[in-house]
Amino acid sequence: MLSAIIIRLLFSGMSWYSYIAIMVAIYQFILLFNSIGHVIPVRYLLGSFMCLQFFIGPAFAYNGLDAYQYFVYLMKVPEAQYFGYALPAVILFILGLHVNAGMLNGEVVDQERVKIFVKRNPKLPYFFIIMGFVTSFVSGFFGSELSFVFYLLGSFKFIGLFLMILGSDQLKPLPISIVIGSIISSSLGSGMFHDLLTWIVFIAAVFGIRYKFDFKTKLIGAFAFVVLAATIQVMKGAYRTAIGGNSGQAGVKTFTKLADEKNEQGGLLNFTSLAESNVRINQGFIITNIMVTVPDRVPFQNGKQMWQLFEAGVLPRILAPNKLRAGDRAIFTKYSGIPLTAGTSMGLSSLGDAYVNFGVWGGCVFMLFLGLMYNGILQIFYNNSKSYPILILFTALVFYYPIRPDCELQTILGHLFKSCFLLFVIIQLWRNTFMLKRFISNPVNI
Repeated sequence: MLSAIIIRLLFSGMSWYSYIAIMVAIYQFILLFNSIGHVIPVRYLLGSFMCLQFFIGPAFAYNGLDAYQYFVYLMKVPEAQYFGYALPAVILFILGLHVNAGMLNGEVVDQERVKIFVKRNPKLPYFFIIMGFVTSFVSGFFGSELSFVFYLLGSFKFIGLFLMILGSDQLKPLPISIVIGSIISSSLGSGMFHDLLTWIVFIAAVFGIRYKFDFKTKLIGAFAFVVLAATIQVMKGAYRTAIGGNSGQAGVKTFTKLADEKNEQGGLLNFTSLAESNVRINQGFIITNIMVTVPDRVPFQNGKQMWQLFEAGVLPRILAPNKLRAGDRAIFTKYSGIPLTAGTSMGLSSLGDAYVNFGVWGGCVFMLFLGLMYNGILQIFYNNSKSYPILILFTALVFYYPIRPDCELQTILGHLFKSCFLLFVIIQLWRNTFMLKRFISNPVNI
């Protein structure tokens, strides 16, 4: 309450729209911070990332930072019009996530039963890690449908890591370092860092569950994470230009060299650098472009386009050969009016697709149901975790893509449904391996 009053007094010129958006975002960030050490924070990550890109970035843009942006990235509608849609839509989405969620059902890990499981299957964490690396390597040799399956299997190395952290009496530094080093290396190699930041949060959450981080430790970790994220946002444009498709130039050395040069030119994290990078956390500018395009130039789709998105996300191409492809630039340009050059990728986002199909209030209702759908999937994980205690750890794999607000909805749905189906098949095939009888509550009963 005191912080809310202080912010209102310090920024008295800020509109109530931006103020409310920032307050909701801060509240979500606090919930995420407090959850570390207790749960796999899927719901709070979903809410925090939505608030970051649809509340914080746009609020900064409307309150001065648009002056530092290229004209394409400016907010195209008045603040009241944008937040008149974004505020209720995101808030309803968050409410949907928490309806009948109990004590964050589907996110609480039964650490004791995970320990029992690992003791019974001591080789399984290593198997997951090895399988993850092998499938990641071979995924590029298959077509898009199969490569996605191998891509999902590649993420099993993180599940193996989680099992080692939570289930082993003593940590295994070498395999843990290899897994964490792999995501750092792949992020530097591709110049794409969202996966790195997301997995850092999930890994920190699992370490927190084991070690029960105190407030001071979490505060230091949060500060370090914010500095790292800000540094990446400021530097990744220059870094991508520097590596320019040349994998030989990618790596920590190149990133550090560019950061040093940036620092010598006036500061790595100075105000101007951060202001220019605000577009990277501002998905709202795309929503405003959609608002000036639909329905003035392109009519509301009334669910037609949404059906195509669900078809693309749920059905395999063998059953829907003409379904939308991921990264379809024509779809993005049609509804946003923003032309994309080769090599540039942007998504309308779930918030944008909801508006394209149903307008302001219909879009808000859709976001509520989207939150309810995610919540329902977490409830299914919760119900089945009573027999399969490690199942909760897989929520990180299932949701690490859907928590990205900047992604296309068809890609989000595709990841969500395919990963759930793959996990279902694996558990059915190895039911006896994954099952742990509910009456077992501690190692003494083994």
